[in-house]
Amino acid sequence: MWKEISTRFLEASTLTTLMPHLVAGFTTREGGVSELPYATCNLGFHVHDDAAAVIRNRERLASDLAFPLDCWVGSEQVHETTIRYVTNKDKGRGAYSLSDALPATDGLYTNESGILLTSLYADCTPLYFVAPRARLIGLCHAGWRGTVQQIGQKLVSLWQTKHHVPIEDIHVFIGPCISGHKYEVDQAVIDRVTAIVPVGAVPPYQQVREGHYTLDLRMLHQQLFQAAGLCMTQIYTAPECTYIDPRFFSYRREKGQTGRMMSVIGMRSGK
Repeated sequence: MWKEISTRFLEASTLTTLMPHLVAGFTTREGGVSELPYATCNLGFHVHDDAAAVIRNRERLASDLAFPLDCWVGSEQVHETTIRYVTNKDKGRGAYSLSDALPATDGLYTNESGILLTSLYADCTPLYFVAPRARLIGLCHAGWRGTVQQIGQKLVSLWQTKHHVPIEDIHVFIGPCISGHKYEVDQAVIDRVTAIVPVGAVPPYQQVREGHYTLDLRMLHQQLFQAAGLCMTQIYTAPECTYIDPRFFSYRREKGQTGRMMSVIGMRSGK
């Protein structure tokens, strides 16, 4: 499932074997220059880390990937469901500063080479999308709000309706996130979840005390993608828990004072 390219980057070989010349994966918190509480490879500008350190971390990752920082595209993530089609005109947006990132956007996709789509995490669920025959790739940032608003399923539907991609050509990878037994939520969240759980599906949550539950976002995503028409053979799920695994930043574990990992996907230029 993973190939370690460096201490900073895990290649999602599950995806890269599906499509030639694809770059895809997830970063760790290791191999950077940021100081506590962002030590060491924080890639987010919005967490009050030193911007120069963030850029140095990004430059190191760009070298690992052989994908220039000028070609990266990032967005202002707001836990909603806006999805944007990215073109070469967008290259560099959000790469060196949050100020020019794509505004209020949690989903990105493209069919153009030479662009690295990026998204930031510290417990939320990274969703990766590949349609090999259509040469479409995408990312969605899905916390519980994006999940209950079905951002992943919206991207699948968008590819089907706008780009005429058959459902059997779409592959989804659910990346590292907080695991179910470490993610406690209240009744208000569960009420939103129960409204979208497919009929007949096992509830992806368990009550731990009055009004409080543990929520398995990975299970919920699997259920929603199956309801959207994908087979389980098209849905890949990383087992890593960002709360438990010390290689990752965790918003919950570190009580909000922490850095961000990055999911990336792109097709190499000229391919």
